[in-house]
Amino acid sequence: MSKHLLASICSLAVVILTNANNLSDTSALLGRWDITMNIGSKTVPSWLEVHRSGIKMLVGEFVADGGSARPISRVNLEKGKLSFSIPQQWDWQDKNLEFEGILQGDSIVGTILLPDGRNGKFTAVKAPSLTRTVKPVWGNPIKLFNGKDLSGWHASGSTNQWVVENGILKSPRAGSNIITDATFSDFKLHVEFRYPVHGNSGVYLRGRYEVQITDHHPETPPKDVLGSIYGFIKPNEPVTTKPNEWITYDITLIGRNVTIVVNGKTIVCNQEIPGITGGALDSHEGKPGPIMLQGDHEPIEYRKIVITPAK
Repeated sequence: MSKHLLASICSLAVVILTNANNLSDTSALLGRWDITMNIGSKTVPSWLEVHRSGIKMLVGEFVADGGSARPISRVNLEKGKLSFSIPQQWDWQDKNLEFEGILQGDSIVGTILLPDGRNGKFTAVKAPSLTRTVKPVWGNPIKLFNGKDLSGWHASGSTNQWVVENGILKSPRAGSNIITDATFSDFKLHVEFRYPVHGNSGVYLRGRYEVQITDHHPETPPKDVLGSIYGFIKPNEPVTTKPNEWITYDITLIGRNVTIVVNGKTIVCNQEIPGITGGALDSHEGKPGPIMLQGDHEPIEYRKIVITPAK
């Protein structure tokens, strides 16, 4: 064997071994993480996904307690310590969000420094797959809104601005979200609503995944328009709706997979929801959760709300 051939083989072996070590070093961090952060007495849910770009570069997405999923251009990992920095989104302060954590077995612990200067400790655990191996057997439909009062619902805050008038559930001004007392796992949900000009609301599935309701604007990002899973899934075709007209959502959620039908047109078909969206109640994705209607933006009205849970 020539010296040149032997040198080439040795060099190739070094490259292969180095790449294997790089992959091995990052494998524990890859995937989706459900995050619970504590800021003082407040518990804040967040979400993280990390994946490889090329041989060893780590990139990802992050969801804070508000806003949409944001790209992470680089996740740094060295000796079990990880960090990344992303620009502010809806914060007024011109500072980045700083994330620092340490891998501890199947979890990550660390701190998140928010653009407004608040610093919170967090724990992250691997998000469940929520894969379903059998088709659901549907139970009986349940009227979540009785058309008379707020029975079966409670407000997210201390002040409840939601009222019932002439069979319509209304949030006349920005205030609390409203949440069902009951929780659900897999279900089919029928909702009828109307929004005003510049309206903005949302239907949270299991209290974690927002189906967006918003008045259309030409500059609205595709993943933020009416019928989207906010920040994650855009409709496969546009839906033409107008303010002050009644609109119907028929939503099926099985595990992570969602189908959304707007006014009889399927715009999202059995798509996987990667993780919680901004404004989620918690990050415990493996547990059942309530239906939550967003009321902290512009006025919104709902009427018929019926859920058919899986047995």
